[in-house]
Amino acid sequence: MRLKLDENLPSVLATPLRELGHDVHTVEQENLAGHSDDEVWAAAQREERFLITQDLDFSDIRNFAPGKHHGILLLRLHNPDFITLIARVHDLFREENVKGWGRSIVVASEHKVRILRPPN
Repeated sequence: MRLKLDENLPSVLATPLRELGHDVHTVEQENLAGHSDDEVWAAAQREERFLITQDLDFSDIRNFAPGKHHGILLLRLHNPDFITLIARVHDLFREENVKGWGRSIVVASEHKVRILRPPN
C-alpha cells in the first residue's frame, strides 16, 4: 500500500510499515512539514497515497467524501504519545485488511475501527 504519514505522527513509524511491505513517504521527508493541510493533501493525492493522520480537519466527509480520494486513516487515541501511536498503527497494519481501505475514511481508536467506504 502507498502511504503518506502526516507531520503529527512520528516519522519513525515509517520503518515498521515498510517492514510490513508498504511504500511509505513522510511529510517531513518531503519537506512539507509546516505546510498547509491543502498542500499535504494535494501531495498525497498526486502520489496516490493513503494519508495517515491525527488531524481532525481530514474527518469532514463533505470535503473528503469516501471514493473521491485515495484514503485516510484518522487516529483518535486518548493517549497519543509516540509509543502508543506507533504500536496502534503497527497493529492495525499487521492485523486488519488494510488493502480493503482504499478510497475510504478509516477512524481508529484504541479498540475500534470504523470504515466509511465509498458508495457502490
